[in-house]
Amino acid sequence: MTSNIKIQKVSKGNKMSLKDLVGKKVSKEVKFMDSKVTIYKLTVDEVMDLQSQIKSVDEDSEDCGFEILKYVIQQALPEASDLSDEDLRSFPIDELSKLSAEIMKYSGMGEQGK
Repeated sequence: MTSNIKIQKVSKGNKMSLKDLVGKKVSKEVKFMDSKVTIYKLTVDEVMDLQSQIKSVDEDSEDCGFEILKYVIQQALPEASDLSDEDLRSFPIDELSKLSAEIMKYSGMGEQGK
C-alpha cells in the first residue's frame, strides 16, 4: 500500500526578520454600535504617549476622562482622527467606553480575557 501524501517543503526564502515587520499594523474587526469597525493595536510609542497624557491631564478637569478616551480611540481607529470633540460627544458614552476598553485589551493593557 502506497500513500500519495505530499509534504510541502518550507523555503528559507519565506522567512521574515523582525526588521521586515517594523511599522506593520496589527488589526481586527470589533463591533461598535451594531456595526463593525477595524481597530489597530497601539504601538509602544502610542502607549508611552498615552501614559504621558494621563500624567499631564488635570484630574479635576471635567474633560479628563474624555480626553483620554478620545486619544485611545483616535490612535487605534484612523478614521476617527478627523472627528471633532462635538462628533465624539454625540456617541453614547457606554459605546465609546466599550470600544476604548476593547482597544486597550487588544493592545495588551487593561483587563485580559480568559
